[in-house]
Amino acid sequence: MPVEIPVEKWAGKVNEVKLGGNGRKSIVIGGETTLPFLKIDGAMPHRPAIAVEVDDVMPADWSPHLIAAWGDALEDPAVWAKKAAEYGADIIALTLDSAHPERGNTGAAEAKKTVEKVLAAVDLPVIIIGPDVAEKDNEVLIAASSVGRGQRLALGNCVDKNYRSVAAACIADGHVAIAKTPIDINLAKQLNILICDIGLAPDAILMDPTTGGLGYGIEYTYSVMERLRLAALIGDKMTSMPMICNVGEESWRQKEARATSGVPATWGDHQERALAWEGITAVSLLNSGADIVVLQHPRTIALIKDAISKLMA
Repeated sequence: MPVEIPVEKWAGKVNEVKLGGNGRKSIVIGGETTLPFLKIDGAMPHRPAIAVEVDDVMPADWSPHLIAAWGDALEDPAVWAKKAAEYGADIIALTLDSAHPERGNTGAAEAKKTVEKVLAAVDLPVIIIGPDVAEKDNEVLIAASSVGRGQRLALGNCVDKNYRSVAAACIADGHVAIAKTPIDINLAKQLNILICDIGLAPDAILMDPTTGGLGYGIEYTYSVMERLRLAALIGDKMTSMPMICNVGEESWRQKEARATSGVPATWGDHQERALAWEGITAVSLLNSGADIVVLQHPRTIALIKDAISKLMA
């Protein structure tokens, strides 16, 4: 007797968002009409993408394993971006960390110079992330926006304190805003509504629901992302934006990925443990609906590419 496989059909759809173009390679994410990788229920037309973090200054507090993996490339964001492309990055996620008031306090001029170098070095789509201080984000993101005009960059973070400025820059220069909220479905939806009210199209918005690392709130993040995706599939237009998760930063800052002494022997080899922390976090969040995962270690890029291929198959 044949077994009938139950099929769930949804009325809604995740928005398709394009990054890149105008002489730069482009990539489209989103477009799902089903829960992650459940293609029996609907369509998942685009693979989730892998972005690789590149900082505008050499990281001061990174794990020695990360520093060893990237080597001298960490001293020049353009070289670093090229190396990330060689390792298989779909997107470069450039972080303007030097603009943070306590870590350099650089401004618009320095941001323009760095963004110009990275855009010239690679032809991949590019994400620009500010130092996560609203006033400084406004300064450096508006500068980056003008440099990349027409190349459909993604600019973040667009938060409740600065969304007007970032959204206006995206409208003026043809970019995508990354709407970041602190792990709450209602706050995510509210910020999307505010950004759309400014006049930015829904297909020019990515949601960053804030990533929890393995063992440090990943269950909460997973639950919120799952609810956002379910709301989108039910038909809620203001939760239908694709999601981006900053996996690398969240994973590599945790004790299990950093501690080299004073830990149980059962924790195993430090490097393999740290890589597992990033890899498991990434795969978990892909299964909760992430359309872009931002990674830090070169070996994790290959691991997650392989995982995505298997999940898509």
